[in-house]
Amino acid sequence: MEKAVIALDLGTTGNRAIAFDKNGGIIHSSYSEFPQIHPKPAWVEQNPYDILNTAVKVLRETMEKCGSYEVVSLGITNQRETSAVWNKKTGKPVYNAIVWQCRRTAETCEELSEYRALIKEKTGLFLDPYFSATKIKWILDNVEGAKEQAERGELAFGTVDSWVLWNLTGGAVHATDATNASRTLLYNINTLKYDEELIEIFGVKKIILPEVCDSDYNFGSINKTIAGRAIPVTGILGDQQASLFAHAGFERGIIKNTYGTGLFVMIETGNRIYASERLVGTVAWKLGGNAYFALEGSIFTGGEVIRFIRDNLGLIKSASESDKAAKSVTDSAGVYFVPALSGLGAPYWDPFARGLIGGLTGAATKNHIVRAALESLAYQTKDVVAEFENTLKDGFDFSGCKLRVDGKASENDFLMQFQSDILNMTVEKTALTEMTAFGIAGLSGIASGFWTPAEFNGVKKIKKIYTPKMDEGTRKKSYALWRKAAEKSLKWLL
Repeated sequence: MEKAVIALDLGTTGNRAIAFDKNGGIIHSSYSEFPQIHPKPAWVEQNPYDILNTAVKVLRETMEKCGSYEVVSLGITNQRETSAVWNKKTGKPVYNAIVWQCRRTAETCEELSEYRALIKEKTGLFLDPYFSATKIKWILDNVEGAKEQAERGELAFGTVDSWVLWNLTGGAVHATDATNASRTLLYNINTLKYDEELIEIFGVKKIILPEVCDSDYNFGSINKTIAGRAIPVTGILGDQQASLFAHAGFERGIIKNTYGTGLFVMIETGNRIYASERLVGTVAWKLGGNAYFALEGSIFTGGEVIRFIRDNLGLIKSASESDKAAKSVTDSAGVYFVPALSGLGAPYWDPFARGLIGGLTGAATKNHIVRAALESLAYQTKDVVAEFENTLKDGFDFSGCKLRVDGKASENDFLMQFQSDILNMTVEKTALTEMTAFGIAGLSGIASGFWTPAEFNGVKKIKKIYTPKMDEGTRKKSYALWRKAAEKSLKWLL
């Protein structure tokens, strides 16, 4: 019987299950979207049951298509900082999951501003609504009876991986991996443990937190009733770490960018933690008890801007139309689009920034605005890569660096060429767009013996290579104007 490994990719707008064979080929892929809830401007929630039910749906559909295969293992990868709190006895969530994009706790972060330096030193993260701790605090402070239930040990907190794992194992396993724990503001990446001082600062009860395990840990088996077979879960990674793993981010000189709802630019730094005032330090993965670290630039609005110009502004009828519209004009006619729809992430970290379109003249058309919107993704990526270069001066040579890309927006030919131009760097587009799923399949498959590391790295294929064509003068001028536009969007609400 042929063997397979399954990736369960728990995304921001939907869930996907993909079964891979030994050659890295896709046996079957199933995807299901779930609703986003916006109770107030810049607030984003999801019903935890929508997350769970779609996860079970796609898993079952994929398992059915693997009837003739022996499924060796399952790996889970997930939207990271999104936070759920549920009752351990009933399994019922006390509130909707608060999504990583949600900015409701911006004022809480301001109130705790005296701890910024301490938090950065211990976690590698910024005190920002993006991360989990202030979301947990909000739920405990605002949901009637939640704080008292937490004190009695009746509640469980989890990022999406923990919530789904808990349910798939019938409530037997309340755990996460080090990559997800490192995004909570409660996990000290220097000691690789939850930090008592941070727990106290955020008013969270330690008893509600999941156990932190290695990324390649055997997390137990899925209940037979869920998918018809008891499959071992042998890997969990946050989605961006999974993508980095798939791109062989452990090789020196590789930067990866995932063009999803947001943009997530990441570079692995080995066993060394680099301090950065404008980037996130995080766990890349923890394997066999050994932790490896990464620097990351998390950009809040990436591919989401394409949806925005389609649905909210009506400038295009489909996402694919944006490529043709951008190519129909020779430049953006001086138009710059700053997509601070939920504030600005790296390297600005300003939850009070708001989006703007600047540089308009009578010559500007809707195609110029579409082009400027796509260019904004490349400019934001350039912002982060410039910070990588500033931070990693010691021991890193960026002269031969490559950017490896994935995500839906990486299919946009105009965007990928402009990205190469503005970075002055080679961009490699893999044949497989779903590299997040491929990465966790790889980790799980290696842990279960399905692949050796060499076998896994050997099945990846490059679809297209982009090389820079823009002259240096144009590159510098264009980027300088972008920075000017971005600066004008900052502190908009203050």
